[in-house]
Amino acid sequence: MEERTRAYLRGRFRDYYRRTEITPPPEADEREWGFIPWTDGPGTTMVRHRSLLELGDIEDFLERKRPRHVYFSVGRYDDPGAGSMGEKGWRSSDLVFDLDADHLPGVTLGEDSYAEMLAICKDALYRLLDFLEDDFGFSELEIVFSGGRGYHVHVRDDAVLDLERDHRREIVDYVRGIGLEYDHLVDRETVSGLGRKTPTERRTLRIDGGWGRRVHGYFMAFIEELLNLPEDDALERLTAFEGIGEGKAKATLNAARNNREELEAGNVTVHTAVSQLAERFLEEAVERDNAPIDEPVTTDTNRLIRLPGSLHGGSGLAVCRLDRAELEAFDPLADAVPDPFVGHEIAVDVEEGGEVELGGKIRTVEEGPQSLPEYVGIFLMARGRAEKEKE
Repeated sequence: MEERTRAYLRGRFRDYYRRTEITPPPEADEREWGFIPWTDGPGTTMVRHRSLLELGDIEDFLERKRPRHVYFSVGRYDDPGAGSMGEKGWRSSDLVFDLDADHLPGVTLGEDSYAEMLAICKDALYRLLDFLEDDFGFSELEIVFSGGRGYHVHVRDDAVLDLERDHRREIVDYVRGIGLEYDHLVDRETVSGLGRKTPTERRTLRIDGGWGRRVHGYFMAFIEELLNLPEDDALERLTAFEGIGEGKAKATLNAARNNREELEAGNVTVHTAVSQLAERFLEEAVERDNAPIDEPVTTDTNRLIRLPGSLHGGSGLAVCRLDRAELEAFDPLADAVPDPFVGHEIAVDVEEGGEVELGGKIRTVEEGPQSLPEYVGIFLMARGRAEKEKE
């Protein structure tokens, strides 16, 4: 990046911070702060181990330093400005989740557009929120668009603040479905009477929530599809499963037809073949419903994470704090475009052209000197695809 480009971006970042009110995280003075300045050269230099006392008022600091990126720690400390983690005196940490479109299943780098990647990431975010809100019952959630290629979720319920890394690892394993076993999702009950010579065990899949509900949903969707097919087609669908021959397929189909209400209630012991079939949908549930979070972020009690309201130096987009109710309508490539960068054009020399989707428009940018809307020019410069031209 040329110095003219860096100087321009520094200046416009300062103008943004002059006009933007920043809400710091809770207990901001107990957190470590860090930032990356606009430095010369290909690498980046992180300035960290700073306390809010050293930085001063956060809005004044941002206007004065206009950093490329700014972060705060998920951890709270006795001495957040100490030069080593051991000296800081850890108190507690938010539980933080990071979804990065670059690392998501279903995203093909080089083929999927920026907008397509972010759409896949939002779908993953909904799955994560389903775990956090429904399975864990967390209520103190803060959702943040990172300004780049994903989303962060901060959990600040009292129950999680003191969790050590190992316990945070257990939460990671749960939302990822790592090590999940079907037997853990089933309740067992000894049933006697009704003409039975010996007691039997009823195994009921938990359907009121958690992974049991997810497995049951996919299982019942298959059962409904099965029962709506002609018999020959239904048997063909069943024998497609490894280990299910014609005899077991017929037994499964008959059991499904005769025990539909029982199956809907989660009773998977109406027939051995049905029970074995239900178990096969655990893998599908994990593959389709797990939340593909960046695992080290959640387990790290000392992690630095982006400050909501700040600018992302790799895109020029704002790091946006989002209410749960506005998430569905949120379009990151329009709603995260900073207002000060809208309404006028700048001259840039584009080195890497291509399609750019920003501000609710899709435009194809050619290589070479040209005038573009400022938010597009800043996006291209921040990503190393353009340099600032003289006006």
